[in-house]
Amino acid sequence: MGSSPRKAWLSTAGSGSSVSPTFSHPSRMEGPWALSFLLLACLLLPNSTLSQPSHPEEEQGEATRAPSHRHAARAEQDHEKYHRNLDKQPPRSQCVRCCDPPMHSSAYPMYQPLPHINITILKGEKGDRGERGLQGKFGKAGSAGSRGHTGPKGQKGSIGATGEACKSHYAAFSVGRKKSLHSNDYYQTLLFDTEFVNLYGHFNMFTGKFYCYVPGIYYFALNVHTWNQKETYLHMVKNGVEVVILYAQQSDRSIMQSQSVMLELQEQDEVWVRLFKGERENAVFSDEYDTYVTFSGYLIKHSGEL
Repeated sequence: MGSSPRKAWLSTAGSGSSVSPTFSHPSRMEGPWALSFLLLACLLLPNSTLSQPSHPEEEQGEATRAPSHRHAARAEQDHEKYHRNLDKQPPRSQCVRCCDPPMHSSAYPMYQPLPHINITILKGEKGDRGERGLQGKFGKAGSAGSRGHTGPKGQKGSIGATGEACKSHYAAFSVGRKKSLHSNDYYQTLLFDTEFVNLYGHFNMFTGKFYCYVPGIYYFALNVHTWNQKETYLHMVKNGVEVVILYAQQSDRSIMQSQSVMLELQEQDEVWVRLFKGERENAVFSDEYDTYVTFSGYLIKHSGEL
């Protein structure tokens, strides 16, 4: 505290520091001392500012110095790693219309709606007729419809051509025998000597056979009288094939025996009766006064009506 203001200012100015001189009691500086202090401070303040080192210039010199090769390679790697997407433009926030050109290329194609075309306006000419398709499956049968109204009467037609003559659809015969017949070593056709009915002559009295001229269903019946103490053994035959048998064992008395059958005949078929050959004594009885043996047949239904 005993030092004077002059000593304090000199010590501060001589130190060369950049700090401005201060006094603990500047209010005590009066008169010429205050004026001297102001002049000296104005002279020393620019020098103290110029004496400080220029740090920005040094930093600028270091920055302009060329980096080493290792540092340059590492800087390129870091730039590629951390600044890979810096070149890409950030997505825009404004609305993008479908007609605007694409902003940047992408791995996925951008959706572009197809234009709507009214094909009715672009209708072309009618094409050729296609081939006939396969026939489909039959559908379910529908319900029967109601009966329609009676139509008007048609006009009378023209007369047709003359047709063939109508064939007879009738056939019938009934014949008898008045003579007895005994068996022999061979088959014997039973001949008849009495003609009751022979429509259109279909039964041949000479051969003893019925010949079919009208095909259809026929009924045949055979009646005989047996002989005492002898067998009666006959067959009704169609085209040489035995159809039915008439048989009676030998007995002390004679009896009437019958057989009947229905046959379907075609045109030119033959039917007759024959006596079995003489392995055993075989006979039928009759006499000239009465007819004991009869053979009959007739058409039941024509084949065209079957």
